[in-house]
Amino acid sequence: MGDIAKGVLGGAWTLLVGWVLPTALNLSVFFFAVAPTLRHTAPVTRLWPGTRTDAALLLLASSVLLGLVLSALQNPLFRILEGYLLWPERAYRAGCARHGRIKKLMSDRLALIRLARRGTEAPARLTAEDTARLAALRADPRLTAVAASDARRSATQRALLREKLSRYPLDDRQIAPTRLGNAIRRFEEYGYDRFRLDTQVLWNELTGTAPEQIRRQAELARVNVDFFVALLYGHGLVALAAMLSLTAADPDTLPLTVAAVVLCLLIPVWYRCAVVATDEWAAAVRALVNVGRKPLAESLGLRLPADLAAERAMWTLVTRQSRTAYSDRTAALDAYRT
Repeated sequence: MGDIAKGVLGGAWTLLVGWVLPTALNLSVFFFAVAPTLRHTAPVTRLWPGTRTDAALLLLASSVLLGLVLSALQNPLFRILEGYLLWPERAYRAGCARHGRIKKLMSDRLALIRLARRGTEAPARLTAEDTARLAALRADPRLTAVAASDARRSATQRALLREKLSRYPLDDRQIAPTRLGNAIRRFEEYGYDRFRLDTQVLWNELTGTAPEQIRRQAELARVNVDFFVALLYGHGLVALAAMLSLTAADPDTLPLTVAAVVLCLLIPVWYRCAVVATDEWAAAVRALVNVGRKPLAESLGLRLPADLAAERAMWTLVTRQSRTAYSDRTAALDAYRT
């Protein structure tokens, strides 16, 4: 009974902070900046609260209801921002190509910094291949403009550049057309890249058998991203309502204009915050995969091989069995049964 209560309260916390709270913030802006102009229209007049207590109750009820709706729609909302939904094919391909170039440029900048420092501090450690690559990087016109400033970067600044690069998937074929899509895709591919454990296919099994603390960390780490995504969408809707309200009879022009402009300016800020917040989410998923593989294998009646290559072969078979129809090839799992 206690475990059930903890699970319910934990889910309520993620819902409250991730979706209801930002919805309440957006509705507060709407009530203070947009609603006064709409107050005298017939539909709003009938619904407008008569007292402050009624207004507070209306804000609370609206926040909870709209927060629940946004939470239910979180998958398509995320997919739009990731670039997988409602994106024209040409825009999708252009976005993927652009981020592929950005990733390659950052990777080359870091390689140039590393090889140049090695050549200065320990020239004997440079192999012939390193020397050839260093010469090619120095001759690259893409790096000419930033080479001098990169050479002066401190250790902290270099770490920040590596952090930006880490928000891209390792496999170039997994590149997404948006920053948020890439930041999420990098940990979606983690289990498959390291162990051939496809977390997209086996997510429920993995979270269902992982240690409670690790699973809870993954849930809480996502809350920050949910918060900024909900705030972003809400700002867009309130800004749109403010701009439409300017066409009403006798609008409050100044507050409506200020609200629309400020909210539009904040949208890219919250998007950036959502991208940065995926760092903690990625770390939690990485821990979930690293720690949860053994209990997952045991729950499936399998023995986790001591050899990494054998483990990758095992997870490939498990993923194939979960994703496709049965075939005789999956009988190879018998070798890993306990």
